Amino acid sequence: MEHATDILASLFVIFLAAQVGAEIAQRLKLPGVVGEIAAGAIIGPSLLGWLDPAQILPGTPLDVLAEIGVVLLLFAVGLETRLDEMKKVGAAAFMVGVLGVIVPFAAATLWAHGEGLEWARSLFVAAAFVATSAGITARVLQELGVLSRIESRVILGAAVIDDILAMLLLGIVVALQGGSELQLGKILLVLAQAVGFVAVIGWFGTRAMRRGARWLDRPINPLSPLSITLALCLGLAFLSTKFGLAAIIGAFLAGMIASETHRRHELEHQMQPLLALLTPFFFVVTGAKVELAVFANSHALIMLLVVTVIAILSKLIGGYLGALSLGQRSALIVGVGMVPRGEVGIVIASLGLAAGVFTNEIYAVIVAMSLLTSVITPPALAWLLARTPAGGAAEPSAAKPPAG
Repeated sequence: MEHATDILASLFVIFLAAQVGAEIAQRLKLPGVVGEIAAGAIIGPSLLGWLDPAQILPGTPLDVLAEIGVVLLLFAVGLETRLDEMKKVGAAAFMVGVLGVIVPFAAATLWAHGEGLEWARSLFVAAAFVATSAGITARVLQELGVLSRIESRVILGAAVIDDILAMLLLGIVVALQGGSELQLGKILLVLAQAVGFVAVIGWFGTRAMRRGARWLDRPINPLSPLSITLALCLGLAFLSTKFGLAAIIGAFLAGMIASETHRRHELEHQMQPLLALLTPFFFVVTGAKVELAVFANSHALIMLLVVTVIAILSKLIGGYLGALSLGQRSALIVGVGMVPRGEVGIVIASLGLAAGVFTNEIYAVIVAMSLLTSVITPPALAWLLARTPAGGAAEPSAAKPPAG
């Protein structure tokens, strides 16, 4: 009973800290996730010590709750990602999405290997550099009233492609862990396994849902569609682990499948209370795992500076090159809009720490980099957009930005 009381007290402290941190961050015009992670670092073992280090170890109740939170978060991101919408964004968004993954992934891999990590672990570190958090950029674009601009369409479309490629890359690098040497046969096998899983579940699953979505209307309980799709989320999250992939990949694919139902917007609305309750635990626990003492030495601070510069320049270059067909100024706007890593980079860093791939120093640096890119991008993007006339009219239908 005493143990249960301690857990309840910790849940109360975490949830309250998350709300206060998010409120402060949003009042400072920053993403709420920044405040939640900062709150975790403050109440965690590194500062106030309100959370015992033993409470946030892998497999503990708080860690499990955080994992459920991130699974639901990626399910919600998938729920806002439709295959048909990706087809509308055109060749420019595809090129931005692909180059925006290749350039950061290559640059980060070389940096991590130069820091002394073997190639397999270097690839895992690099995976934290590739995905764009479109939610942060979308908020800026919406506040400026420029969602109809062609640059905005390309940014948001490319971010969706980024998310899918990042999930695929993550699945590959997770499966490659366990050996210091990379063998071509193993890489091809893992690649085929990851692509096959994503293709079969994503491609055929979405089509099956389009044809059979009406069966969601048969149960009497109005919450049954949500319950059924959540069961799909948990089932595919479990199944993905059996293929050597991360659970969040299955959750993301489940969201993509559920997005094909005519109840998509109803499901998005019903998911909001669950996300409000559970996802803050992931970000606060993530912040609590950051050892602030790591930044007490100059090596970690220099590493953070180098990593942040690599993260910004590689994504900027990839996005810029991919969008050159729009003109140099518009390409620069697209490149800047692709910079923030936000939640996705933090999720991958958390997975790396749990798997023993990241040291505490690298984990702290990756989390800090994700936050810095999320803080730097909004004012830079607003400044560029305010000084650049619209490059052309966008098509009437705009892709909905993903939540991640």
